[in-house]
Amino acid sequence: MSDPVDPLQATRAWVESFVVGREVCPFAGREVARDSVRYVNIEAAEPEVALMRLMEECWHLDGHPEDETTLLVLTGCLDDFDDYLDHLALAETLMESQGYEGIYQLASFHPDYQFEGEDADSPRNYTNRAPWPMWHLIREAGLERALAHYPDPENIPERNAASMQALGTERLAASLTALRGTR
Repeated sequence: MSDPVDPLQATRAWVESFVVGREVCPFAGREVARDSVRYVNIEAAEPEVALMRLMEECWHLDGHPEDETTLLVLTGCLDDFDDYLDHLALAETLMESQGYEGIYQLASFHPDYQFEGEDADSPRNYTNRAPWPMWHLIREAGLERALAHYPDPENIPERNAASMQALGTERLAASLTALRGTR
């Protein structure tokens, strides 16, 4: 029996090999090189614990401007995609009620991510599929600066969809499965 995969190591590998390596996010490479991406594992059986940890991470970012972004890796809860989406909505509402709207943006990733209107096996879904459920806190000001210097940012989703289509579902699924290991 093999050792279980470390969720943070798998997430770092996913960021480096997929997000940066395939330029899914053209801004991630700079932050990885600057070591300004924070990785936090939230081991929680209850989603409410994850919501509290999300707030704690907002407070951490408030006091640590050197951390541009945080990936909150959710282990132990929110494995079901529909439950994940429900709690993502709660997380966004919580951030807004705590005054974080416009300060931090919350991006979402899940092993079973499916865009509305897409087939479950569509390669496009892999732009938001990750080894574990994740909430990605991004500083709005940093994102705005990056977008200001990037030509044609509106084309990023279409470019990514074409890239995922070229790779194909089988290859993308195998890559994600390898990162998850013995999940």
